[in-house]
Amino acid sequence: MGNQLDRITHLNYSELPTGDPSGLEKDELRVGVAYFFSDEEEEVDDRTPSDCSFTKDHGPAEEGPFSVSEVEYSAFCSQECIFSKLRENEDLNVYSAKTLLTMCKPGDLLELVATAQAPHWVIHQRDDQVIHLYKGEIRRDSLLEISNGRHGRIVNNRYRFRPLPPDLVMQNASGHLGLRSEEICWTNSESFAAWCRFGKREFKAGGEAHSAEQQYFLKVHLSGSGVHTLVFRSLEDMIRERRKVDASGILKELSLVNGGKD
Repeated sequence: MGNQLDRITHLNYSELPTGDPSGLEKDELRVGVAYFFSDEEEEVDDRTPSDCSFTKDHGPAEEGPFSVSEVEYSAFCSQECIFSKLRENEDLNVYSAKTLLTMCKPGDLLELVATAQAPHWVIHQRDDQVIHLYKGEIRRDSLLEISNGRHGRIVNNRYRFRPLPPDLVMQNASGHLGLRSEEICWTNSESFAAWCRFGKREFKAGGEAHSAEQQYFLKVHLSGSGVHTLVFRSLEDMIRERRKVDASGILKELSLVNGGKD
Protein backbone atom coordinates (compact mmCIF):
# COMPACT_ATOMS: atom_id res chain seq x y z
CA MET A 1 0.00 0.00 0.00
CA GLY A 2 2.84 2.33 0.80
CA ASN A 3 3.91 2.72 -2.83
CA GLN A 4 0.40 3.83 -3.78
CA LEU A 5 0.30 6.75 -1.40
CA ASP A 6 1.07 10.26 -2.51
CA ARG A 7 2.37 12.67 0.09
CA ILE A 8 -0.75 14.76 0.00
CA THR A 9 -0.38 16.26 3.44
CA HIS A 10 2.49 18.31 2.04
CA LEU A 11 0.62 19.56 -1.03
CA ASN A 12 -1.95 22.22 -1.74
CA TYR A 13 -5.24 20.72 -2.83
CA SER A 14 -4.74 22.20 -6.31
CA GLU A 15 -1.73 19.90 -6.71
CA LEU A 16 -3.60 16.69 -5.89
CA PRO A 17 -4.42 14.15 -8.63
CA THR A 18 -8.21 14.29 -8.34
CA GLY A 19 -11.06 14.11 -10.80
CA ASP A 20 -11.13 17.91 -10.89
CA PRO A 21 -13.92 18.38 -8.33
CA SER A 22 -13.66 22.15 -8.73
CA GLY A 23 -15.15 21.71 -12.19
CA LEU A 24 -18.55 20.73 -10.82
CA GLU A 25 -21.37 23.15 -11.27
CA LYS A 26 -23.07 24.05 -8.01
CA ASP A 27 -26.32 22.31 -8.92
CA GLU A 28 -24.39 19.15 -9.82
CA LEU A 29 -22.75 18.68 -6.44
CA ARG A 30 -24.24 15.74 -4.58
CA VAL A 31 -23.68 14.50 -1.08
CA GLY A 32 -21.89 11.13 -1.10
CA VAL A 33 -24.49 9.27 0.95
CA ALA A 34 -27.71 10.15 2.72
CA TYR A 35 -28.04 8.76 6.24
CA PHE A 36 -30.63 8.21 8.87
CA PHE A 37 -29.00 9.02 12.17
CA SER A 38 -28.13 5.92 14.15
CA ASP A 39 -25.29 4.39 16.08
CA GLU A 40 -25.30 1.15 14.11
CA GLU A 41 -21.52 1.08 13.65
CA GLU A 42 -20.90 1.77 17.32
CA GLU A 43 -21.12 -1.83 18.45
CA VAL A 44 -17.84 -2.61 20.21
CA ASP A 45 -17.11 -5.91 18.52
CA ASP A 46 -17.22 -9.14 20.51
CA ARG A 47 -14.49 -10.78 18.47
CA THR A 48 -11.55 -12.29 20.27
CA PRO A 49 -8.01 -10.90 19.89
CA SER A 50 -7.16 -13.61 17.36
CA ASP A 51 -9.91 -12.29 15.06
CA CYS A 52 -8.52 -8.77 14.86
CA SER A 53 -6.27 -9.40 11.82
CA PHE A 54 -2.91 -8.15 13.06
CA THR A 55 0.02 -8.74 10.74
CA LYS A 56 1.11 -11.80 12.72
CA ASP A 57 -0.22 -13.81 15.63
CA HIS A 58 0.41 -12.31 19.05
CA GLY A 59 -0.22 -13.88 22.41
CA PRO A 60 -2.33 -12.02 24.98
CA ALA A 61 0.79 -11.18 27.03
CA GLU A 62 2.42 -9.21 24.20
CA GLU A 63 2.02 -5.46 24.51
CA GLY A 64 3.00 -4.11 21.07
CA PRO A 65 3.56 -2.05 19.09
CA PHE A 66 1.70 -3.97 16.41
CA SER A 67 0.65 -3.18 12.86
CA VAL A 68 -2.85 -3.75 11.51
CA SER A 69 -4.05 -3.63 7.91
CA GLU A 70 -6.08 -0.42 7.44
CA VAL A 71 -7.44 1.88 4.77
CA GLU A 72 -5.61 5.22 4.70
CA TYR A 73 -7.04 8.68 4.06
CA SER A 74 -6.57 12.41 3.77
CA ALA A 75 -9.43 14.89 3.92
CA PHE A 76 -9.67 18.51 2.84
CA CYS A 77 -12.09 21.38 3.35
CA SER A 78 -11.60 23.45 0.23
CA GLN A 79 -7.78 23.58 0.04
CA GLU A 80 -7.03 22.99 3.72
CA CYS A 81 -6.02 19.55 4.99
CA ILE A 82 -8.22 18.85 8.02
CA PHE A 83 -7.61 15.12 8.53
CA SER A 84 -4.75 12.77 7.75
CA LYS A 85 -4.23 9.06 8.26
CA LEU A 86 -1.25 8.02 6.14
CA ARG A 87 1.25 5.45 7.29
CA GLU A 88 4.10 7.11 5.44
CA ASN A 89 3.55 10.32 7.39
CA GLU A 90 2.73 9.05 10.87
CA ASP A 91 3.06 6.10 13.21
CA LEU A 92 -0.06 3.94 12.87
CA ASN A 93 1.15 1.21 15.19
CA VAL A 94 -1.25 0.08 17.90
CA TYR A 95 -0.79 -1.15 21.47
CA SER A 96 -2.66 -3.30 23.92
CA ALA A 97 -5.14 -1.43 26.09
CA LYS A 98 -2.94 -1.99 29.13
CA THR A 99 0.09 -0.43 27.43
CA LEU A 100 -1.99 2.37 25.92
CA LEU A 101 -3.14 3.46 29.37
CA THR A 102 0.50 4.07 30.37
CA MET A 103 0.94 6.42 27.41
CA CYS A 104 -2.10 8.68 27.65
CA LYS A 105 -3.30 11.51 29.87
CA PRO A 106 -6.74 13.00 30.64
CA GLY A 107 -8.36 14.53 27.59
CA ASP A 108 -6.51 12.37 25.05
CA LEU A 109 -8.45 10.83 22.18
CA LEU A 110 -7.95 7.08 21.83
CA GLU A 111 -8.90 4.89 18.88
CA LEU A 112 -9.53 1.14 19.14
CA VAL A 113 -8.98 -0.58 15.81
CA ALA A 114 -9.22 -3.94 14.09
CA THR A 115 -9.50 -4.94 10.45
CA ALA A 116 -12.99 -4.80 8.92
CA GLN A 117 -14.43 -2.84 11.84
CA ALA A 118 -15.21 0.84 12.20
CA PRO A 119 -12.77 2.25 14.79
CA HIS A 120 -14.17 3.07 18.21
CA TRP A 121 -13.10 6.42 19.70
CA VAL A 122 -13.01 7.25 23.41
CA ILE A 123 -11.78 10.09 25.62
CA HIS A 124 -9.37 9.13 28.37
CA GLN A 125 -10.54 10.46 31.73
CA ARG A 126 -8.27 8.99 34.42
CA ASP A 127 -6.79 5.63 35.43
CA ASP A 128 -8.45 3.11 33.10
CA GLN A 129 -11.68 5.14 32.75
CA VAL A 130 -12.84 6.51 29.40
CA ILE A 131 -15.94 8.39 28.23
CA HIS A 132 -17.50 7.44 24.91
CA LEU A 133 -20.64 7.13 22.83
CA TYR A 134 -21.74 3.52 22.83
CA LYS A 135 -25.09 1.99 21.86
CA GLY A 136 -26.86 5.32 21.85
CA GLU A 137 -25.57 6.46 25.24
CA ILE A 138 -22.76 8.68 26.51
CA ARG A 139 -21.15 6.53 29.21
CA ARG A 140 -18.07 5.95 31.34
CA ASP A 141 -16.37 2.56 31.12
CA SER A 142 -13.09 0.81 31.73
CA LEU A 143 -10.88 0.78 28.64
CA LEU A 144 -9.58 -2.63 29.69
CA GLU A 145 -13.12 -4.01 29.60
CA ILE A 146 -14.43 -2.40 26.41
CA SER A 147 -11.30 -3.04 24.34
CA ASN A 148 -12.17 -6.76 24.29
CA GLY A 149 -8.89 -7.67 22.61
CA ARG A 150 -8.77 -4.73 20.24
CA HIS A 151 -5.60 -2.65 20.27
CA GLY A 152 -5.47 1.12 20.13
CA ARG A 153 -3.49 4.32 19.82
CA ILE A 154 -3.62 8.01 20.68
CA VAL A 155 -5.17 10.09 17.87
CA ASN A 156 -5.00 13.64 19.22
CA ASN A 157 -3.51 14.91 15.95
CA ARG A 158 -5.63 12.98 13.46
CA TYR A 159 -7.75 16.09 12.92
CA ARG A 160 -5.85 19.30 12.15
CA PHE A 161 -8.02 21.62 14.22
CA ARG A 162 -6.84 23.62 17.24
CA PRO A 163 -7.59 21.55 20.38
CA LEU A 164 -9.28 22.85 23.50
CA PRO A 165 -7.39 22.77 26.83
CA PRO A 166 -7.60 19.31 28.48
CA ASP A 167 -9.86 20.55 31.28
CA LEU A 168 -12.41 21.81 28.74
CA VAL A 169 -12.19 18.54 26.80
CA MET A 170 -13.03 16.66 29.97
CA GLN A 171 -15.78 19.13 30.81
CA ASN A 172 -17.35 18.55 27.38
CA ALA A 173 -17.17 14.79 27.82
CA SER A 174 -18.31 14.44 31.42
CA GLY A 175 -21.02 17.07 30.98
CA HIS A 176 -22.86 14.75 28.59
CA LEU A 177 -22.65 11.55 30.61
CA GLY A 178 -25.96 9.71 30.71
CA LEU A 179 -27.46 11.24 27.58
CA ARG A 180 -29.32 8.75 25.42
CA SER A 181 -30.66 8.38 21.90
CA GLU A 182 -32.86 11.38 21.07
CA GLU A 183 -30.83 13.63 23.38
CA ILE A 184 -27.61 12.92 21.46
CA CYS A 185 -26.58 14.95 18.41
CA TRP A 186 -23.63 12.76 17.34
CA THR A 187 -24.00 9.70 15.14
CA ASN A 188 -20.86 7.80 16.13
CA SER A 189 -18.11 7.62 18.75
CA GLU A 190 -15.59 9.45 16.59
CA SER A 191 -17.77 12.52 16.06
CA PHE A 192 -18.53 12.74 19.77
CA ALA A 193 -14.91 12.35 20.89
CA ALA A 194 -13.65 14.81 18.27
CA TRP A 195 -16.29 17.36 19.27
CA CYS A 196 -15.20 17.09 22.91
CA ARG A 197 -11.60 17.82 21.96
CA PHE A 198 -12.12 20.52 19.33
CA GLY A 199 -15.53 21.97 20.17
CA LYS A 200 -16.50 22.39 16.52
CA ARG A 201 -20.20 22.15 15.75
CA GLU A 202 -19.39 20.52 12.40
CA PHE A 203 -18.99 17.22 14.28
CA LYS A 204 -22.65 17.31 15.33
CA ALA A 205 -25.40 15.84 13.18
CA GLY A 206 -27.05 18.77 11.44
CA GLY A 207 -24.57 21.17 13.01
CA GLU A 208 -23.30 22.42 9.68
CA ALA A 209 -25.30 24.08 6.92
CA HIS A 210 -24.90 22.26 3.62
CA SER A 211 -23.23 24.65 1.21
CA ALA A 212 -21.88 24.22 -2.31
CA GLU A 213 -19.27 26.83 -1.47
CA GLN A 214 -17.77 24.70 1.33
CA GLN A 215 -16.99 21.23 0.08
CA TYR A 216 -15.18 18.35 1.75
CA PHE A 217 -12.91 16.09 -0.28
CA LEU A 218 -11.98 12.65 1.01
CA LYS A 219 -9.14 10.74 -0.65
CA VAL A 220 -9.39 7.01 0.06
CA HIS A 221 -6.35 4.80 -0.48
CA LEU A 222 -7.45 1.21 -1.10
CA SER A 223 -4.87 -1.51 -1.52
CA GLY A 224 -4.95 -2.88 -5.05
CA SER A 225 -7.58 -0.46 -6.40
CA GLY A 226 -5.90 2.92 -6.39
CA VAL A 227 -6.95 6.20 -4.84
CA HIS A 228 -10.57 7.35 -4.84
CA THR A 229 -11.86 10.88 -4.31
CA LEU A 230 -15.26 11.53 -2.73
CA VAL A 231 -17.03 14.86 -2.27
CA PHE A 232 -19.31 15.80 0.62
CA ARG A 233 -21.15 18.88 1.79
CA SER A 234 -20.63 18.32 5.51
CA LEU A 235 -17.92 16.96 7.77
CA GLU A 236 -20.38 14.67 9.54
CA ASP A 237 -21.43 13.00 6.28
CA MET A 238 -17.79 12.50 5.36
CA ILE A 239 -16.97 10.89 8.71
CA ARG A 240 -19.85 8.43 8.39
CA GLU A 241 -18.83 7.37 4.89
CA ARG A 242 -15.19 6.92 5.91
CA ARG A 243 -16.24 4.75 8.84
CA LYS A 244 -18.34 2.60 6.50
CA VAL A 245 -15.26 2.09 4.34
CA ASP A 246 -13.30 1.08 7.46
CA ALA A 247 -15.98 -1.44 8.39
CA SER A 248 -16.29 -2.99 4.92
CA GLY A 249 -12.98 -2.25 3.20
CA ILE A 250 -14.84 -1.28 0.03
CA LEU A 251 -16.39 1.77 -1.56
CA LYS A 252 -20.03 1.30 -2.45
CA GLU A 253 -21.06 2.55 -5.88
CA LEU A 254 -23.53 5.13 -4.56
CA SER A 255 -20.85 6.66 -2.38
CA LEU A 256 -18.63 7.73 -5.27
CA VAL A 257 -19.12 11.33 -6.30
CA ASN A 258 -17.13 12.88 -9.13
CA GLY A 259 -14.36 10.41 -8.57
CA GLY A 260 -13.45 6.83 -9.09
CA LYS A 261 -9.85 5.86 -9.52
CA ASP A 262 -7.26 8.58 -9.87
